[in-house]
Amino acid sequence: MRKNYTLFVVLTIAAMLSFGGWGVTRTIKAISFDNNCGQYLKRAADANSIEMAKEELGIAISYAERNNLTEGTVSIFLHQPKNDIGYWYRNMKVAYEELEDVPEDTSRMEKTNILMKLRETLTDEGENGVEVTIPKGISIYPSNVAYFWWSIISLIAMCIFGVLWQANE
Repeated sequence: MRKNYTLFVVLTIAAMLSFGGWGVTRTIKAISFDNNCGQYLKRAADANSIEMAKEELGIAISYAERNNLTEGTVSIFLHQPKNDIGYWYRNMKVAYEELEDVPEDTSRMEKTNILMKLRETLTDEGENGVEVTIPKGISIYPSNVAYFWWSIISLIAMCIFGVLWQANE
């Protein structure tokens, strides 16, 4: 009976570490995405000049392209439009092209209107104020399914082995 007890303790701890690793990895990936793309989108939305907005948006688009965030969906089960990476990417590209097409002699009022439209394109009103419009879960794309199963298997294993550990105590 002692062997089973020790085995279940070890398996429970391994499952807990796996689940913790999943959480840490997700957090690191989310921070990395935010630092390399999300914050640049926010800066583009907040820019006071066409040139600044174009520069910041260009950095975000470049990141998306380097990391193959140009098509697909972050959804695993329900393929909702809000999770469409292709639409998100194309929307950024079109916004950038519009910024590039602004003539030098455009009036200040027109430039302000263009920047307001860009802000409306890149952000939404969220629960905590203005938030950058980004498909949820994009930071772990294209491995969303693998991360889903990692969390589920770790959580289930932790519960099962934890119950068996307690039963053999």
